[in-house]
Amino acid sequence: MVGTIHNHTMDKLIRGIQHFQQHVFPTNQTLFKELASGQNPEVLMVGCSDSRLALDLITQCAPGDMFVCRNAGNIVPPHADTDAVSATIEFAVSALNVQHIVICGHSDCGAMKGLLHPEKVSDMPQVRRWIRHADGARRALDELNPGATEEQALVAVTKLNVRLQLEHLRTHPHVFAQTRTRNLKLHGWVFDIASGAIETWDEEKGVWGTLTTNCSTSTPHLREMVPNLTLKSRPIHAFSVAGD
Repeated sequence: MVGTIHNHTMDKLIRGIQHFQQHVFPTNQTLFKELASGQNPEVLMVGCSDSRLALDLITQCAPGDMFVCRNAGNIVPPHADTDAVSATIEFAVSALNVQHIVICGHSDCGAMKGLLHPEKVSDMPQVRRWIRHADGARRALDELNPGATEEQALVAVTKLNVRLQLEHLRTHPHVFAQTRTRNLKLHGWVFDIASGAIETWDEEKGVWGTLTTNCSTSTPHLREMVPNLTLKSRPIHAFSVAGD
């Protein structure tokens, strides 16, 4: 039975690869030829690893548009010891010169449920240690919404966590420097899986609002996907390391 399920799952992935190679790639060879020598994304997207948060689909971005970092809880550890998220941020800001960083949380987040109920991750020591980087959101929830229902608490802590991770971002030297010169903008989003709506944090006003097509110019310009995935011509960044 396990083997049958495994084969069915892998067959689905393989069929998807075959469809890409036979139908998608041939009609987009110009795009992939350009991307083969480097990349020049304008946005770093830090999102949760949840399988329901399909960042390319939600934003309708093509390959090369976004530099993406995903982890449980869309967490950004404060600048300290080396970790994969911090290294990704440093590379995106210093080497790729991204203009925007988006922290994107989502509804029904398992990491946030674990934050609210530590007993649920008691047998997952790595997860338990990782979501400690979101502990400030839970503490803020206790102060701001002490009588919240379970559903209200999950929505609130998800939003508080996005705001907390934006604060963590500013502890990273390259991020702090670039935001001071106004060359880098930070954004906080929460995606609602059931409705497809995205709420965005307005730091100046201190409120959450719905992300619409009439959003401010400070929001990343993410172009609408078209069938042939054509991109405007733009310079690309190519990197190599010893041994490549």
